[in-house]
Amino acid sequence: MLLLPVLLLVFYAFTNSGNGLISFRFTLQHFAKFFTDPDFVSVLGRSLGIAVKTTILCVLLGYPVAYFIAGSDERTRNVLVLAITLPMWINMLVRTYAWIGILSKGGFVSKIIGLFGKPDVEILYTEAAVLIGMVYNFLPFMILEINTSLCKMDRALLEAGNDLGANAVQRFTRITLPLSIPGVVSGISLVFLPAVSSFFIPKLLGGAQYFLIGNIIENQFITVGEWNFGSAISMIMALIMMGSMYLVRRFEKVVSGGKEDRR
Repeated sequence: MLLLPVLLLVFYAFTNSGNGLISFRFTLQHFAKFFTDPDFVSVLGRSLGIAVKTTILCVLLGYPVAYFIAGSDERTRNVLVLAITLPMWINMLVRTYAWIGILSKGGFVSKIIGLFGKPDVEILYTEAAVLIGMVYNFLPFMILEINTSLCKMDRALLEAGNDLGANAVQRFTRITLPLSIPGVVSGISLVFLPAVSSFFIPKLLGGAQYFLIGNIIENQFITVGEWNFGSAISMIMALIMMGSMYLVRRFEKVVSGGKEDRR
């Protein structure tokens, strides 16, 4: 039952339905249509670019927060983890709608910028708005994964490094950072994969003119009714995601192997 939707997508992606009586024939024209159209390839590149930017920002913002949480006492840590997860109890769509009012002209962000003498600006319907929405929705996954990895770290290693004369920077770069790589890798997987295929965040915060690959898939299924072409695009994205997961896991194995060699 779990594989049935996937098998249906595969069937539609590699077939072409006829008119009138339902008839199907094997074809690769849907994949050829995607890769030979520069507009679709451009949207794919934009989607990968926004997903990479989102992932990098989540790592840069999430690691210091996770490091601070992991270094706190148990009671404070539980409160901070609750504060991180509490917004996730609200539906992601509702939280994204809230950002429309925050980023629109005359909204909270616009008024804050106005305090510094800047003219009234509208961030909504720009790439910056899409990035803000992406980072806001996916940042908790990065924080929680890195925090879990840091909390599992053996503190005796830091004490040993301190006894051997390592300063704070050396302890972080030689002990903490390498041991937290599995959490970073897991966080990257949880952020990049949904970010590259997200469709309602760019639709709400980027406007109709900011299309990502997820919006094209939605449009093919719901508006145009081209299930075959939409399934083909979904298969392309599935392959990209599987390839990304493979590369991420390979990177994790390389890093883990390097740590074992050093031992």
